[in-house]
Amino acid sequence: MDQWYHYLLLIVVGFAVGFINTIAGGGSLLSLPTLIFLGLPSNVANGTNRVAIVIQTAMATAGFKSKGVSTYPFNVYLGIAAFLGSIIGARIAVDVTGETFNRILAMVMLSVVLIIIFKPKMKLHEMEERLTGKYLWVSLIVFFFFGIYGGFINAGLGFLMILFMHFVNRMNLVRVNATKVVVVFIYMLAALAVFAFNDKVNWKLGFILAIGNGTGAWVSSRFSVKKGDGFIKTFLIIMVVAMAIKLWFFT
Repeated sequence: MDQWYHYLLLIVVGFAVGFINTIAGGGSLLSLPTLIFLGLPSNVANGTNRVAIVIQTAMATAGFKSKGVSTYPFNVYLGIAAFLGSIIGARIAVDVTGETFNRILAMVMLSVVLIIIFKPKMKLHEMEERLTGKYLWVSLIVFFFFGIYGGFINAGLGFLMILFMHFVNRMNLVRVNATKVVVVFIYMLAALAVFAFNDKVNWKLGFILAIGNGTGAWVSSRFSVKKGDGFIKTFLIIMVVAMAIKLWFFT
């Protein structure tokens, strides 16, 4: 890869990925194929993508913080649980790939969109968030397993994290996304460390991709706070359907 427009492509794709990941999820299903197209082996592309995601989530966290949206310390608790799981998932991902996995993920995505569409509406303004007690412990266990998947490939995990926190912890979608980016930042550090230790990271391409990811995340985080839950829900449904179709028919 020595053409200048390849780097421009990475930045443009990165911006789209950062924007998509911050509001919904599934952006890695765009960045991973791009990195592979540019000549990286799949496991190196997987590791390289983590560099951009770390920068992306750091920028998104700063963006939400600038708008006064934070769920500390709940976000840190979930991040630590996912961090531990991510170490396991990343160790598996260093050597494992597979098309069957994409088909399974497509079915998961379709299930997600059905839940989004048909789940009875909750009047969140009339309910208290459930961030402590048994709901915290359940969340920690679930996010440990989310971390395993996040360490393995991460693509599409944002959808599941959003649904879980929205319906189980009863958080509005803006606060859910603010929590999600902190959690991903924390566990992605572990995954990146594992990939780097196994020499599965192209740092140059990772940082170039991160320029786009970080910029897209900053814009998206501030934009989503302004637009609110309605915009996020619509965007989420569109992205889930698009990713499911891509995974099922174009793997």
